[in-house]
Amino acid sequence: MKHSLQLKLGQHLTLTPQLQQSIRLLQLSTLELNQELEQMLQDNPLLEREDEDSATGETVEGATGVNGNESPEATASASDDSGLDAHGGLDDADWNDYGGTPGDDEDSDHAQGPVSGSTLREHLLNQLIVSPLTLRDRTLVAALIDDLDESGFLSQPLADITAALAEEIEELEPEEVETALKHLQHMDPTGVGARNLAECLTLQLRALPSETPARDAAMQLTAHYLDLLAARDVGKLKKMLGIDDFTLRAARTLILSLNPRPGAAFGADEVHYVVPDVYVRKVKGMWIASLNADAMPKLRVNRVYADILARHRESGGNQLATQLQEARWLIKNVQQRFDTILRVSQAIVDRQKHFFEHGEVAMRPLVLREIAEAVELHESTISRVTTQKYMMTPRGLFELKYFFGSHVATESGGACSSTAIRALIKQLVAAESVRKPLSDGQLAEVLGQQGIVVARRTVAKYRESLQIPPANMRRAL
Repeated sequence: MKHSLQLKLGQHLTLTPQLQQSIRLLQLSTLELNQELEQMLQDNPLLEREDEDSATGETVEGATGVNGNESPEATASASDDSGLDAHGGLDDADWNDYGGTPGDDEDSDHAQGPVSGSTLREHLLNQLIVSPLTLRDRTLVAALIDDLDESGFLSQPLADITAALAEEIEELEPEEVETALKHLQHMDPTGVGARNLAECLTLQLRALPSETPARDAAMQLTAHYLDLLAARDVGKLKKMLGIDDFTLRAARTLILSLNPRPGAAFGADEVHYVVPDVYVRKVKGMWIASLNADAMPKLRVNRVYADILARHRESGGNQLATQLQEARWLIKNVQQRFDTILRVSQAIVDRQKHFFEHGEVAMRPLVLREIAEAVELHESTISRVTTQKYMMTPRGLFELKYFFGSHVATESGGACSSTAIRALIKQLVAAESVRKPLSDGQLAEVLGQQGIVVARRTVAKYRESLQIPPANMRRAL
């Protein structure tokens, strides 16, 4: 075999450092962008934030900064996760209808409002310190406290906890652990230390005054018939308990006033701040998108360092020259990021103007490809632009991805957005009779009468995404 040299010509794409930086900045949220820039400002002495009172900056083509927009207010959003699905039983909407926690009454002995600056474990250990228990009992109760989850429930079976403690504590009897659990369950908040939802609610009911209306019936429901109550099997509940409709409704109302997650009120919830990147306003009959000036970092090259580098270019300073080039790249890439966000946002606004006029029911189907073709960018770029970027509108704050959705065919041969269908389902459920709620099939029929062809399975999927329970769960007792 002979060795030979051959010359071949070919083309291939190479991501330059500038392009890589541009892509990375584009997919960052506004808060993540600011964190990234803070690090770059510390690492690069030739890069600085623009100061209106200073004249030491070099003007760079494409330097960041926009005038004429109003100052935004950061919007805080915290997820309220008070679901019961982890322990079985009733759904979130039921508890929210009745205020959620039993501490609404100022005279209540078991008020459980949010506690700031203290975790559930710290709160319980502080009570344990001043308790009259023996050292051995305190050790057992402290071990049980360590096994509580964020909701205040025991995270593993009591038998497993006992087996683990037996390896550390001599001559430990299961009865001792059960006694320690009772001590824990008498602590504040009421219901803490429960092994399941039924026990948690029963503990809270037991702590109420004996003369509380429907208390006994409610305790029987939580202890033995919580599944039937969740299924709203009224006839069977009345037969099993031997009570009338009035007592059953009173017992259910009392149960819904309890706190299904007694430990959740302790410890500060993490608050996520959302800064809108774009504002949408109606100007002379047209919906216009404009960048949020306060969300845009104003950067520039330090003119003093740049002048020094220019005067001593021949005497070295390759590192400073590299940092100068990186600073200019960064400024242009940040500006390009916001320009791209604005172009994409305006394209979305142009296609969803009926949403801004009439709300969710007027949302039209929209896919990434349509916007990509309109602004002459790749679909992957549109995906990056619409992720964690927010638009403040007269109808509220929305992520750009919110305006995209699949479509369902209509009888007229057109298409209806899945968002619009969800809005219609929400309206139909809100207007239905609580005695005869609409089933998924009936909802599909009503939508069909409005020209929207949708299967019952699709209705069920959209209903579940809206966290709307099925018809039998929405029926009033």
